[in-house]
Amino acid sequence: MTGTEGSAAGSGCREGGTVSRASFLKDVFLCSLGAYGGPEAHMGVFLDQMVVKRRYLDEEELIELIALCSLLPGPTSTQTIVAIGHKTGGPLLGLLTMIVWACPVLLVMTALSFLYQFLDMLDISRSVLRYVGPMAAGFIAVAAFRIGRKVVTDRVTALLLLFGAGVTFFFRNPWVFPAVLLSGGAVMLLLRGEQGMWHRAEASPPWRYLVLFLLFAAGGAVMREGGFLPAELFERFYRYGYLVFGGGQVVVPLMFSELVEARSFLTGQEFLTGYGLVQGLPGPMFSFAAYAAGMAAREGSIPFQALTAIAGGVGIFLPGLLLIYFVYPVWNSVREIRAIRISLRGINAAAGGMIAASAALMMGAAGFSGENLAVFGATAALLVSGKIPAPLIVAASLAAGALI
Repeated sequence: MTGTEGSAAGSGCREGGTVSRASFLKDVFLCSLGAYGGPEAHMGVFLDQMVVKRRYLDEEELIELIALCSLLPGPTSTQTIVAIGHKTGGPLLGLLTMIVWACPVLLVMTALSFLYQFLDMLDISRSVLRYVGPMAAGFIAVAAFRIGRKVVTDRVTALLLLFGAGVTFFFRNPWVFPAVLLSGGAVMLLLRGEQGMWHRAEASPPWRYLVLFLLFAAGGAVMREGGFLPAELFERFYRYGYLVFGGGQVVVPLMFSELVEARSFLTGQEFLTGYGLVQGLPGPMFSFAAYAAGMAAREGSIPFQALTAIAGGVGIFLPGLLLIYFVYPVWNSVREIRAIRISLRGINAAAGGMIAASAALMMGAAGFSGENLAVFGATAALLVSGKIPAPLIVAASLAAGALI
């Protein structure tokens, strides 16, 4: 499928029109500009731009993709938007989506790895960024409301939504997220208990992507032994990319343990400075890998440091990209099995609860002060009105943090 064969943009998207590759990638870029606050907040941006405004897919399709990507290791929001690109225009558009989505923040984080002493003097987190948290919570709350209306169809799905919200709120270990989703699907299957739910579906898995995934895993481990720093860090970040579920926040403890405590590639303060900076930038939090890898090579030449930063950035995103390329075409086939469709109702309801819990958690982290509640409420109101684009809402929150 080419870039002009997918769903159409704008009001004609669901009615059989066409969409140009450039138009779709422009929308991806707008998503990257507004994607603050981690994978949960990114989903709110996707819902606003890709579903409500452009209608490349509907709410149910988006929540299914979120659920699918949450079950896979790797950067959840990146895999989700790559899957949207794959759905709209095939593998090539999926790859271009990945580049447009991740490259801007990767380039910024690579540049910041050269500017540590200057950045250490900046007080970004206590001024410009102080309203980003409640703003992101507003994005998530609106997404949870819209998705909740879609996935709650009866008492069972309502209870599963509450189950997903409660478990996610109180237990945030990496294994909890896929366990909650699988539990929602299993409950729905057990309650329905229909005969003939399972039947054969024709599927042709693109095995080449799984083979590449395994070859990079094995080859990286071999290259690491050669003592070439970019190769070693590529292997490390590739491994981080397939060992964690849920996005950048989950991988940070593993990075800190290996890069700071075990190998001393960075000091603790350097690590925390970079992590604080990436919190204030739009785009995927896995981009922190470019900063960390670049800092690890800061004793070398500028080209060597840039090469190492690129190796870290590519390494951490590559496994998630290969996995979604392998799984998504299979998903499009197996999701038509009756049992899968039934289980998806439970999975989607549980995932809606997880997103709702994320809004509460992020708002709690920001603090329930009067000004934060005002930012939260204003963000939600503007999103519901649909009159102000998401990037402008983000820009306004940053301007308010700098001026007030």
